[in-house]
Amino acid sequence: MPALITFRIEGMHCAGCVSSVEKAIGTVPGVASVNVNLATETAQIEPADMSPLKEEIIKAVENVGFKAFAAEAFEGQTNLHHRKMAEMGQWKNRFLLGAILGTPLMVIGMIPAIQFAGKSWMLFGLALPVFVLVGGRFIASAGRALRYGQTNMDTLIALGATAAFVYSVVQTIRGVSEVYYDSSVMILTLISLGKYLEARARGKTSAAIHKLMELTPDQAAVIRDGKEKTIPISQIEVGDSVIVRPGERIPVDGRITSGHSTVDESMMTGESLPIEKQEGDNVTGGTLNHQGSFTFEATRVGAETALALIIKLVQEAQGSKAEVQRLADKVASIFVPVVLAIAAVTFVATLLNAGDTTEGVLRTVAVLVIACPCALGLATPTAIMVGTGRGASEGILIKNAQALELAGSLDCIVFDKTGTLTEGSPTVTSLHPVEGVSEEELLRLAASAESRSEHPLGRAILKEATGRGLELSEPESFESETGMGVRAQIGEDRIFVGRTSNRPVNQPEQTVVVALRNGRPLGQIWLQDKIRDDAADAIRLLHERGIKTILLTGDHAEVANAVARKIGIDEVFADLRPNQKNEKIEELRQSGFTVGMVGDGINDAPALAAADVGFAMGRGSAVAMEAGDITIAGSRPSSVVVAIELSRRTLGTIKQNLFFAFVYNVLAIPLASIGALSPMIAAGAMAASSVSVVMNSLRLNKE
Repeated sequence: MPALITFRIEGMHCAGCVSSVEKAIGTVPGVASVNVNLATETAQIEPADMSPLKEEIIKAVENVGFKAFAAEAFEGQTNLHHRKMAEMGQWKNRFLLGAILGTPLMVIGMIPAIQFAGKSWMLFGLALPVFVLVGGRFIASAGRALRYGQTNMDTLIALGATAAFVYSVVQTIRGVSEVYYDSSVMILTLISLGKYLEARARGKTSAAIHKLMELTPDQAAVIRDGKEKTIPISQIEVGDSVIVRPGERIPVDGRITSGHSTVDESMMTGESLPIEKQEGDNVTGGTLNHQGSFTFEATRVGAETALALIIKLVQEAQGSKAEVQRLADKVASIFVPVVLAIAAVTFVATLLNAGDTTEGVLRTVAVLVIACPCALGLATPTAIMVGTGRGASEGILIKNAQALELAGSLDCIVFDKTGTLTEGSPTVTSLHPVEGVSEEELLRLAASAESRSEHPLGRAILKEATGRGLELSEPESFESETGMGVRAQIGEDRIFVGRTSNRPVNQPEQTVVVALRNGRPLGQIWLQDKIRDDAADAIRLLHERGIKTILLTGDHAEVANAVARKIGIDEVFADLRPNQKNEKIEELRQSGFTVGMVGDGINDAPALAAADVGFAMGRGSAVAMEAGDITIAGSRPSSVVVAIELSRRTLGTIKQNLFFAFVYNVLAIPLASIGALSPMIAAGAMAASSVSVVMNSLRLNKE
């Protein structure tokens, strides 16, 4: 799949704007598909075989009255947050202007006892600055859209406020005291208040990612030419030796070359306890070093760091579109023209039935204002933004809105074993030497033979020996036989270390390695890949939600069944090759299950892709992020349950938002058309509708 192209779009205010921009970009040659998101102010474009020209996309967007800028995902999130803060300040100022001038206008205009010469002209003087400085923004936007044959939310607001203002000016010039400047001003003032509260709430949805971006320090200490230098983080190169002192944040990804410490990786993994780090361990940019000091070699810098990839991933997820939103988009694309027709019918019908031009104007203004589809446009993207942001803060990285939407409907979860339900790094549990051989001799000879091996079992034996302080011998020769074991010449002895299928009767989850010296047994070494602490709880919670659990593994049936019994998994399929895992997932889907696959994100990549939703376990590795639809950065099985619950709550919130937005318009427009709602009440209700949708979405952060 070609890489997505991201553009920043300025000037959108409603679902109608989104539809206009999508249609415009969709006409550009080379565009396969486009998703425009109101909440993130972005357009994500999937190129066809021939990539579209950026200049043509920008021109197409400008032709329908908006502005487009090519944007990098990492930078785009920063700019978005700052733009939200600036936008919030602008709407606050507009509201204050309207409130300061509108309050005396309301008092003077609405109290019949207040009468004096030139009253209408005084009201005109109070209303004019608000109409020009606040209303001008809506009128200009509506004018741009109209120039290109488009309508948007601002069309409705501009028509409503202008109709009331112009009608009042005509009445003032004629010397008639019945004017409605207060309606025009309060419409603009209340809508500005709604926009301010909406911008404030929407700003919070980008705050989680903005905080992630602030985790990276501006400068770092590196060793170059044998000297320590402090340089901007942007100048760090792969291979640089970077020094990290107590209390400092790690600037980029790397591997410790000297020193040791504990590191707070909660922002990456959701794990609250600090992790012990020593020579050879990997560290991640943005995580917080505690009391120790160490030097590490930079392995990933700039946009390649795990933190940068997370931000890019969440940015793309927040800009993607859920299936449930497409119905709202289709409705919104025809909504504004329909409302304009209803408004025209309302005016004509009132004029014909009552013969009252004033009442016709007021009802028409109320219809135009109450129908603004802002809440409809915000219903889905705000919930998606909050949901993906909440997931990122808990180490759950959701690639797109489709995955977030679908995860809640899963009724079967398939788990890989090694590295998913288990730690993925076996440890020595016990030593069983034959008579006449000590534990130390068995372990020393086996570890010496394994010292050149890359196999996980060999590394575990070597780690146990070095941990006990045993002095190892350098093999004079070494041979590795795939699936069999290793052979090494240690002095005058020929040592063989290999795995056996025989297992302890009472502990079938143990892996047994035998060691031979010159063909005669030295003893057995028992190892075990420890089951993750939260694995049993994760399975229990899935069962409580009515979800079937299955274990698919390439390991021996005895080990797989033992692990399954301990944690309570429903069904086990062992001794499987990778392609057989795929086949089993397809069988489950053909049986009617909606299947989620949980694997380590590397060797399980095909199975992850075959499932309806793939959960890739891996502490923020680039490979894991690419492999699944959802990445569990902390590799905790219980996070799968959290992701499913987050999906269900997010989808529930979207449905609530859409319900309130649709019902609000369906009920309010008829009331406005018969005169049951004044323009001012309509403006307040419209603003309250938009704010309520955003605030309802923000509840996802608190549940």
